[in-house]
Amino acid sequence: MEKYVRAKLHGITVTGAVLNYHGSITLDPLHCREIGIRPMEFVDIWNRNSGARISTYVLYGEPGSKCCILNGAAARTCQPGDVVIIAASSYGRVEDVMRDKPRVLIFDADNAIIDRVTYDVFVNGDGDLDMQVLDTETEESRPVPMPGSVSRLQPVPA
Repeated sequence: MEKYVRAKLHGITVTGAVLNYHGSITLDPLHCREIGIRPMEFVDIWNRNSGARISTYVLYGEPGSKCCILNGAAARTCQPGDVVIIAASSYGRVEDVMRDKPRVLIFDADNAIIDRVTYDVFVNGDGDLDMQVLDTETEESRPVPMPGSVSRLQPVPA
């Protein structure tokens, strides 16, 4: 068994940090349900501003609120305005990933969904594992970022 990404919220903006609360992350259930993140599920959170990487569990907030609130100790790692990536994972075989096709929501600065993609893992013509990023609506392949084409993060203002 190997650990694979199952669902991802990419580029969502932190809307709150509540230190004096039980540890967790509160998310808009409409976002979570669309890609299959469940309440009380453990997720990994990667802060694009600070580089912090944490793991905590999901609480559902108010539907339609577009919230992303870090609670308890997690509030020390992310502040309102930080941009994070939240990934749910599962253990299984590569065949499971090939079948289930991880889903990704991509957000703007106001936590509105601006894009939906699917990760498609497959066996190529040479018999090797390969992958592509698919537009969820059209199922058309999109380019995967390659070295030299990845944009650099802008410095965080002091």
